[in-house]
Amino acid sequence: MSTMREVAVIGIGITKFGEIWDKSLRQLGLEAGFQAILDAGISGDDIDALYIGNMSSGSAIAQEHIAPLFADQVGLTRGHIPATGIEAASASGGLAFRQGYLAVAAGQHDIVVVGGAEKMSDTNPAETIETLSSGADREWEVFFGATLPSLWAMMARRHMHEFGTTAEQLAKVVVKNHKMAIYNPMAQYQSELKLEVILNAPRVAEPLGVFDCAPASDGAAAVVLCSMEKAKSICELPIKIIGSGQASDTMALHDRKSLTQIDSTIYAARRAFKQANKTIKDINVAEMHDAYSISEIIAMEDLGLVEKGAGGKAVEDGLTDLNGELPTNTSGGLKARGHPPGATGVAQIVEIVSQLRGKVEGRQVKDARFGLTHNLGGTGGTAIVHIFEGVA
Repeated sequence: MSTMREVAVIGIGITKFGEIWDKSLRQLGLEAGFQAILDAGISGDDIDALYIGNMSSGSAIAQEHIAPLFADQVGLTRGHIPATGIEAASASGGLAFRQGYLAVAAGQHDIVVVGGAEKMSDTNPAETIETLSSGADREWEVFFGATLPSLWAMMARRHMHEFGTTAEQLAKVVVKNHKMAIYNPMAQYQSELKLEVILNAPRVAEPLGVFDCAPASDGAAAVVLCSMEKAKSICELPIKIIGSGQASDTMALHDRKSLTQIDSTIYAARRAFKQANKTIKDINVAEMHDAYSISEIIAMEDLGLVEKGAGGKAVEDGLTDLNGELPTNTSGGLKARGHPPGATGVAQIVEIVSQLRGKVEGRQVKDARFGLTHNLGGTGGTAIVHIFEGVA
């Protein structure tokens, strides 16, 4: 890593997340991409490559080969730049970002655009569940009736059994993230949820109720990456990427040594922290993958914020609140900001960059200098962790 160039984020863009009936996948990607390019203060002629994260366009809208499609939409085809599509289930956006980062760090490109986009509302709920569940092991899990909610529910139930985690602690993750989303104008749900409403909601897969599960959303996000040397002459406040880690795990839960930890998160974090020469205690703000309420609790433990089994109690004690030890999911997270799978990992980065710029209204973390993003595919078959530093 020592021979690699330093890389910074110099531009960000994001659309409203939710059921966006009046915009197509192309239009959402175009909106986020133009925002990021304008925010960076560059032109299309400055861009060397494009990376796009997307999970479901083939099944949801029967459109594969979307990377050149987006390049065409934003007017980048005249330079015939390389456009690469990335698929890693709900980690597609985070992995697209990592690929863009590595390309700039290696000196292959100076400026790249990374985007993530998804259009989930164009299919019926049964088809959406089928698409999302394709991020799990289809032959050994989905074929026998398992869905992503049911797999995460098994993980939640085991966590409760081993560590005494309660339904109230799960619900408090949801309460916290909805409270954060009130101040995020791009969030799908800008409203508080009361604890009793969450606990009394219809069950999706016991012990997870409707409000324990993130929505399948429409939306797009984009960022512009640049070599740090060039970024200093372009951007007033570049946000440096100081750590990047990726890891994999078995697709099927039955092949893992534990249902209460995700080894891919542990290893991806270990690699990112080693590169950054930091620990979780150095981080001031984090976006963790909370597709389900139990996801955030397991992530807190696997990232090293608390000991294994202590995540539920930590949420209850306010450790991850806006004024807590590590404010987490200040965007509202997947649960309240919304979860278009291909865009989620990039949207997390948009939030952290905004926080490190000190430009967030209503939910700004005071004196935030170091931020972390954690993005999962499926039940953790892929994990991506990035660490960022605000550069004054």
